[in-house]
Amino acid sequence: MNRKAHWEQIYRVQAPHAVSWYQQTPERSLALIAKTGISRDARIIDVGAGASTLVDHLLDAGYRHLAVLDISAAALEHARRRLGRRAEGVEWYEADVTEFRAPRGFDLWHDRAVFHFLTEPAERARYVAVLRRTLKPGAHVIVATFAIGGPTRCSGLYVVRYDGAMLLRELGRGFTLQEEVGEVHLTPDGRKQPFTYFRLSYSP
Repeated sequence: MNRKAHWEQIYRVQAPHAVSWYQQTPERSLALIAKTGISRDARIIDVGAGASTLVDHLLDAGYRHLAVLDISAAALEHARRRLGRRAEGVEWYEADVTEFRAPRGFDLWHDRAVFHFLTEPAERARYVAVLRRTLKPGAHVIVATFAIGGPTRCSGLYVVRYDGAMLLRELGRGFTLQEEVGEVHLTPDGRKQPFTYFRLSYSP
């Protein structure tokens, strides 16, 4: 099964609130976005968002230029239905993040638990190339992955776990690590998953 088929299957057979990565309120992401100090007019893209509620909370906070990207059409449809008419004010992209062509630059890139699924060096290189093309100079990046010592698999797929030094080696020049914060995510069925969130700045 290819990557798209895998995630379409997940979102067709499981309710968004039942998947292991579900968060009713993405508190850590919201706090890190606020720490960047970006304006409510900044362009924010949530990549690999699935049916995440981050977009809901950002709209509630007054951010006006939001984009959501996911490989799964079913996941995006869950999010659009949940938002109702508010979905009309969001840009929606159905794409593999490693092949995405952004129509404009973005001020903030948010990725909770996509990068760690890229187990092949060539995939990670394509992701970084897309990231560089998509970011405006002076932009911010928030990436969350399983922490060192965290799970080695998720949703039936292997992952790569990171600390700050490892992530910076993958991203390369131009990225500066501003903050590295741990979090233990509690899944809907009560399992604990250690994550690390990385907040970075980008100056090409």
